Amino acid sequence: MDEKRRRFEARVLPHLDAAYAFARWLCRSPTAAEDVVQEAMLRAFRGFDAVRGSNVKAWLLTIVRNCHLTAVQQQQRHLMVPLPEDDDAEDTAAMTAPASDPETAAMHRDAERSLARLIATLPEEYREVLVLREIEDLGYREIAAVIDVPIGTVMSRLARARSALRSRWQKETAAELHAVR
Repeated sequence: MDEKRRRFEARVLPHLDAAYAFARWLCRSPTAAEDVVQEAMLRAFRGFDAVRGSNVKAWLLTIVRNCHLTAVQQQQRHLMVPLPEDDDAEDTAAMTAPASDPETAAMHRDAERSLARLIATLPEEYREVLVLREIEDLGYREIAAVIDVPIGTVMSRLARARSALRSRWQKETAAELHAVR
């Protein structure tokens, strides 16, 4: 058992931050993301002996996605609606790099919040491929393995996600410019 634990810690734990970040994007709630990652890590440990190949990150993110989908199904059965988290703004601010002056820092934080808000409005199938590609830096094959779809589907969803995000960003920017005038 100790050998399994050592191998698990060496190969899987380095991807814990990526698993949480992915769960956070999927769940939109830090608390729910923590629950999903905890369940995913338990499942990963139980199934670690069956892991094949060298891409443990994609394997773990697949488990995170499946745990999220299971949680969503359970939530729908109970007809619960999650309330927004109070600390979302703090999490976003903590992820931004410090700027040289307050004005630049404020503009950067606003852009980060806008981007996170716009990504959150995307349908889940678009949001997950966008996050896996642009934030987790997975390749198309890895994404296809994580979400269990053909590579062509990954490519089309990613193109649609980027297009929808670009369109929403442009609409928001145009609305802000119009409001300033």
